Amino acid sequence: MKKNQLEIACFNYESAIIAQESGADRIELCENMELGGTTPNSILVVKVRESVKIKMHVIIRPRGGDFVYSDEELTEMKQDIKQYKKLGVDGFVFGILKPNGKVNKRQNKELVHLAHPLSCTFHRAFDVVDSIEKGLEDVIECGFQTILTSGTGKNVEEGIFDLEQIQKLAKDRIEIMPGGGLRSSNIKLLQDKLTPTFYHSSAITDNSEIANPEEIKELRNFL
Repeated sequence: MKKNQLEIACFNYESAIIAQESGADRIELCENMELGGTTPNSILVVKVRESVKIKMHVIIRPRGGDFVYSDEELTEMKQDIKQYKKLGVDGFVFGILKPNGKVNKRQNKELVHLAHPLSCTFHRAFDVVDSIEKGLEDVIECGFQTILTSGTGKNVEEGIFDLEQIQKLAKDRIEIMPGGGLRSSNIKLLQDKLTPTFYHSSAITDNSEIANPEEIKELRNFL
């Protein structure tokens, strides 16, 4: 039977260690929290992989801003995937759109194919697609295993009804992972609406970029 699990977005080594020690099932490793998370440098990836035994996904996002990438940026993303596959990561997190808000199937498929057999998550680029229904089908067609989304809202509370709708439309063909402002204070609201899934949180509760171990434990208590 499927159960709820917890992924912690980690912007540094300290958070990755805290996430593991506090009971997270998986980490999403990235840097530059102020940009919404970008590709971490290889030194950080190696250091975390050597210390963390739980599953570790790495975000592949060359810069902040929109999710429309040039051929040069796509080449950079491919190089990062090739390099990090060799370092023993468990999956990748990325998402590419066209300027009109549609999923760029060609570019995403290229990266998913390159990442194979590792799992790929389509990140919160999904929150700005022009159509939830079409975007969902396109992401599934590209071969992703998971969509990280706030339900197209500013946060999961605002997007709660769309999250419920997206999960119903997905019909178990792809995992819908709520993320964006998810904390122990609102996770119960989502659980009342959603079937068991992965939940995504940075678990940061102050002005630092370090995950709060007590918040992670509190999130785990709800799962």
